[in-house]
Amino acid sequence: MNKAVLPGSSLSLKLPSAKGTIETYRLRAPRGFPARLEGTLNRVAFSAAHVVSDPLADVDPWLASAIDWDKTIAFREHVWDLGLGVAEAMDTAQRGMGLDWPTSLELIQRSVKAAKARGNALVFSGAGTDHLAVEDARNLDDVIRAYEEQVGAVEKAGGRIILMASRALARHGRSGDDYVKVYDRVLSQVSEPVIIHWLGDMFDPALTNYWGTPDLDRAMDVAVSVINANAAKVDGVKVSLLDKQREIDMRRRLAPRVKMYTGDDFNYAELIAGDAQGFSHALLGIFDAIAPAASYALSRLAAGDTQGFHDVLGPTVPLSRHIFKAPTRFYKPGIVFMAYLNGHQDHFTMVGGQESARSTLHLAELFRLADQAGLLADPELATRRMKAVLALRGV
Repeated sequence: MNKAVLPGSSLSLKLPSAKGTIETYRLRAPRGFPARLEGTLNRVAFSAAHVVSDPLADVDPWLASAIDWDKTIAFREHVWDLGLGVAEAMDTAQRGMGLDWPTSLELIQRSVKAAKARGNALVFSGAGTDHLAVEDARNLDDVIRAYEEQVGAVEKAGGRIILMASRALARHGRSGDDYVKVYDRVLSQVSEPVIIHWLGDMFDPALTNYWGTPDLDRAMDVAVSVINANAAKVDGVKVSLLDKQREIDMRRRLAPRVKMYTGDDFNYAELIAGDAQGFSHALLGIFDAIAPAASYALSRLAAGDTQGFHDVLGPTVPLSRHIFKAPTRFYKPGIVFMAYLNGHQDHFTMVGGQESARSTLHLAELFRLADQAGLLADPELATRRMKAVLALRGV
């Protein structure tokens, strides 16, 4: 870590507060996290990466997605430089929430090509059923065919699979047996082991009652049964329920070869650190926003410096909890805003116009928490950009 940063900062700006007042906020000095991985990692860690929209494209944002491909791939190279993997075309990339399947497939193809050019950098890509409108799915066979189409397309591109939760399956899967039928059929055909993604309804209300029941204990029974019965075809499972004890319980029930990838953006630090009975790897949307800190913290953990791991990653948790606060499905603006503040893109414009999904107060508090975690790489740039957004929003 760069030790040459100044011990204090004279930068300040006026930010709105929850009290309805405008208050002066004085920035701290940045932590100076390395831009590349230092050391090694003993956890597999993916950042679910966002896409950079093209703000100059002549499209209607609510109806069509326009991507700045150069900036989007450059961000993935930034993640790979830090020793993290990229989880491609997931919900962080607004999959099914502004990013359609044809654009997602192009994103996957470009990302896989870029990864191969970097000596097979780590990338897994989302395959789901989102090209099949929920209202057009007649039965489970339609769901299976939709999964098969996307799995085949990702594998044709040379990609590894993250098997995404399916809105169509959530609608037509009436029981655990229905889920067993679909997952057994799809998993029997994959070329390489996949990561299964269990996304809670706080991230996507259309996934309510996933695994065929509203009872999460019974849902976990079904999920564990499917995964362990197909362990040879499953690299791991990503659980996004924001419930650390359920993740720990499930982790202890998985077949030995199956990894648990935490998707808990509230409790990731302690879940990755683990306990005497095991630990979680990571596949997290927040790792997009905090990639330099995540990389450095994980390298400290691998070096046996558990306290150093917590000293670095712990201060990022309040920021993550703020970004992912309810309604959790609106977390993407916070991720993209962090990329804008840190110079990874030149604008705060999103696919689907989603930059409007969080309030000015939300963004102001995000700025404070990012600074307090040492995550503003260039405080002067971040301050100028924060002021520009505030001015645009009438502050």
